[in-house]
Amino acid sequence: MRYEKMSSFIVMDIVRDAQKYEDSIHFEIGQPDLNPTSKVKEGLKKALESDKFSYTESLGLLELREKIVKHYKKVYDVNIDSSQVLLTPGTSGAFLVAYTLTLKHKGKLGLSDPSYPCYKNFAHMLDIDPVFMNIDKSCDYQLNTEHLKNNKIDALQISSPSNPTGNIYSDKNLKELIEYCNKNEIAFISDELYHGLVYEKNASSALNFSDDVIVINGFSKYYCMPGLRLGWMIVPKYLSREAEIIAQNIFISAPTLSQYGALEAFDYEYLDSIKDIFKERRDFLFNELNEIFTVDAKPDGAFYLWADVSKYTNDSFSFAKELLENIHIATTPGIDFGSNNTNRYLRFAYTRDIEHMKEGIKRLKEYLKRG
Repeated sequence: MRYEKMSSFIVMDIVRDAQKYEDSIHFEIGQPDLNPTSKVKEGLKKALESDKFSYTESLGLLELREKIVKHYKKVYDVNIDSSQVLLTPGTSGAFLVAYTLTLKHKGKLGLSDPSYPCYKNFAHMLDIDPVFMNIDKSCDYQLNTEHLKNNKIDALQISSPSNPTGNIYSDKNLKELIEYCNKNEIAFISDELYHGLVYEKNASSALNFSDDVIVINGFSKYYCMPGLRLGWMIVPKYLSREAEIIAQNIFISAPTLSQYGALEAFDYEYLDSIKDIFKERRDFLFNELNEIFTVDAKPDGAFYLWADVSKYTNDSFSFAKELLENIHIATTPGIDFGSNNTNRYLRFAYTRDIEHMKEGIKRLKEYLKRG
């Protein structure tokens, strides 16, 4: 059965368990504690007062899709059409559409190990075979064409900046991967949810290198709107109608109120301040964790640190449970993201303010000293 191949999304189990303790320190979930621009709240209020409770068309509000088109021109200098943009219930809805669209007849989906766990679980749900390719610090946690040459796949999914490591695919590597996939009739799917949350480096979109790619993004992270459950995807023009038909049948349309709120989300001055806050948090947590564990690399984007805890344990799942039960610190065990030495890692999210994290680091250092 397809369900039997699926695993739990461990971080959500930890979120549930952390609620048992009033003084829990939260390093587990990738959910910003910051609010979106106040303009989003105004947009939501206006939509409520105007009784915007009906479905939108399945592609989503045209006005919002046109704003996304302008965003890609402004930020990436690429030209897309509003007919290529599909609004989805979170990026989760976008992955379901993308996999249904590209992986017919029990295809094979190429994934890195480690990678975001829901990719493989969506694949299992749709009776698609995930094909895992190991990455680590020796390749800067990036897949490359050498990985692909050794595996037969029908689609490739990458994320940049990535979850759980925060690395960014280089322009050279991204271009080579896309060219290889286009040449070998492999669908290329790029998860760009953490775009905007990039620090010293730039993150190019897959659309900078090809029109024949699927790009997925959303409002949960950079735009600080996780609970509004709104994502988007950009598909090649020749797949637009098929994507729309799939969306019509899977979810009819994305949440209407969320779409009206998102019309106000592209407040670039405010978004720059969001990035600055997360950069400051990253610098703090990286410096602190490096005194305790080994962090393979300072993340270039997103809001995660991938910490090697093997000097204390080779079972990070049990270690995460121990930390939660004994000192009420919630972290995500590496095995949530794959099996490639992930038992040695914990993922720390810097999605809470520095004072909150300081308390967590204090508890952690004291606990390990007792250890």
